[in-house]
Amino acid sequence: MYGVDMKCRSISFFDPLLKQSVSQTQPRIALKSSSSFTYDKATGYASDGVSDHNILNLPGSEWQVLGILTIIASFVRLYRLSQPDSVVFDEVHVGFFASQYLKGEFFVDVHPPLAKLLITMAGQFSGFNGKFTFDYIGQKYEDGVPYIMMRLVPAACGILAVPVMFLTLRAAGCQDFTACLGAGLVIFDNALTAQSRFILLDSPFILAMATTALSWVCFMNQHEQGTIRSFTRSWWFWLLSTGVSLGATISMKWVGLFTMCWVGSLALVQLWVLIGSPDDISLHLWFKHFAARLLCLLVIPLCLYISIFNLHFGYFTSPGESTTFMSPEFQATLNIKRPDTPANIVYGSHVSIRHWNTYGYLHSHNHLYVNGSKQQQVTAFPEKDPNNIWIIENQTTIISFGNISYLHSPNVGPTYIEDGAVIRLSHMSTNYYLHAQDITAPVTEENDEVSAYRQEGFEGNNNDLFRVEIDKTHSESIDAQARLRAIQSKFRLVHLGSGCLLHSHKVNLPNWGFNQQEVSCAHDNASTETIWYRKKNFFEKTWELHKVMWQHNAALIRPHPWASRPSSWPILGSGMSFWVHHNRQVYLIGNPVIWWSSTAAIALYLVIHGVAVLSWHRGFFTFDTTFKRLGYEIGMTILGWAFHYFPFYLMARCLFIHHYLLALYFAIMSLCQMYDFAVYRLNIFGAKRPLTYGNVWTSDLCNRFQLVRGWNIDCDKFDLPELSIE
Repeated sequence: MYGVDMKCRSISFFDPLLKQSVSQTQPRIALKSSSSFTYDKATGYASDGVSDHNILNLPGSEWQVLGILTIIASFVRLYRLSQPDSVVFDEVHVGFFASQYLKGEFFVDVHPPLAKLLITMAGQFSGFNGKFTFDYIGQKYEDGVPYIMMRLVPAACGILAVPVMFLTLRAAGCQDFTACLGAGLVIFDNALTAQSRFILLDSPFILAMATTALSWVCFMNQHEQGTIRSFTRSWWFWLLSTGVSLGATISMKWVGLFTMCWVGSLALVQLWVLIGSPDDISLHLWFKHFAARLLCLLVIPLCLYISIFNLHFGYFTSPGESTTFMSPEFQATLNIKRPDTPANIVYGSHVSIRHWNTYGYLHSHNHLYVNGSKQQQVTAFPEKDPNNIWIIENQTTIISFGNISYLHSPNVGPTYIEDGAVIRLSHMSTNYYLHAQDITAPVTEENDEVSAYRQEGFEGNNNDLFRVEIDKTHSESIDAQARLRAIQSKFRLVHLGSGCLLHSHKVNLPNWGFNQQEVSCAHDNASTETIWYRKKNFFEKTWELHKVMWQHNAALIRPHPWASRPSSWPILGSGMSFWVHHNRQVYLIGNPVIWWSSTAAIALYLVIHGVAVLSWHRGFFTFDTTFKRLGYEIGMTILGWAFHYFPFYLMARCLFIHHYLLALYFAIMSLCQMYDFAVYRLNIFGAKRPLTYGNVWTSDLCNRFQLVRGWNIDCDKFDLPELSIE
């Protein structure tokens, strides 16, 4: 709703376009749901109260202070870096992955590879050959394992986070003392220090996120100065820097997507306000702004992310423990050194048959269905196992079905399995035949049950027979479309008795089926869920790896003695043990003063802003430029804290206190900004000095600072003419 208000009570929480009135002699238009603004030909959409806090133009004295802070941080982070000289906490995983890289053995991790690659390169340059395998916490490092150099990568990132915090606070308009305070809090937080001293991923990740925050704040400074700075070199530099930093962030951990959402939401606010700006901001100019942000904040980060995976794949030359989670066609793209697999499949071959969509192997074991036929279970199993092996048998008699007859006579020598051939699959471990019949499947009721069955003296019937139907669309070569070839051919197995197709999907059997994936017989002949075993291209391979990474991440639900929930993190309600040996222990715990005060600062801001907005709506309070900047600048930081904290409540996986360190970084920023506003910008004591010492004041200033109606200050007295006393 629009209304005329002589005092202009307009405010927007996250709105960079906080403007002054057109004229002091004209009534101001208050927009209850937007910002009031004017357009100035010189500055365009520049925000009121914004200065150019260019960190590249800091005085030499501040760079000296920054150097001193970095030296202090180096001492704190590097002190006794060699201690302990054994494996600590998740060095078991990160160190193992580094050894796998250097041995060229494929592995799957739940995190993207950039941070691991940095640590691996440090070990590689230091002569690490990957033979030390980081088997367990407390394992003594052998001579020749450059664990100190590998720990130096996270430590260096922890050191660099200190000057980045200093520069971010200066770019946000804070005083140099406040910036020193923020840097000091990062230096002396015990959790941030401990996390940066070992072969772990969090310290490089925090640095990438912190660099993103610095670049974005610097870009905001350019943007809020209006058209005079738009599309200049510095404007482009900081926008590109934000994109590159975002790319590094998401390439280390998927939690970096929270950082991307934070930056993206603020970019959308900018675009939203720009599209509602005066007519001088043309649609063409708006699309330039949109395209620049799309390129730098989405396209560039994603390109960097994908390129890191290309580097990741280039390391692998041999199979590893995780190879079984990947499809054979994926494995065929890894440049893996292994014996060649015969391409053509012949009768009598011992084969593993893998499902195309879910990568589960056709599997059976000596356990029976509890319902239905109560015959031997047939499932899909994701890992290699002897129970995945089947023997393809030829048929020796004429088999009639409907109006069609199939003749498969024995031949001397190997016989290829052509498209349309009728086969019988014998389970090697139990000698039972793959079997389907008109019985409801155990979970998917619209499908038929698939079992393994054989009776002494009974040679079987049509229920054991399947026709090979090669899917020519998804099979690679002409040969693979004509006859079965390992890896290259994709095919369906059509049940000869009922015409249904062997089927599987991401549905598991109950406990009696060991929670393995259901296999049934479906009458939907168009579904890709009926294709059982093309060379994958890079993007298909990357997509498959991401699906496996997601499955592994979702499976991290097993209870852990040091796990904690997000509700305990801001108040430092828990810690976690990294390493214990005799009378020594490495225990991850934050600095209580820093954690509690930063949490209190966020709570205080929310209370102050809530009361201020309520008072503004009731007409008790008017927002001046300082309070508007308070709402926007600190609000932007607290939004970053929220984006990196609240999503963890939605995660069912096992969580630890170190997951809060990203949000802690934003909490420290907000604490410092609150301090800076209170001491330097609001200057509460100085503003009230006329009341304390009886100095000359004006009724306008008096009314502005009378925040509570019950104070009952008679502000009209300050406009009376002064009388001389004789």
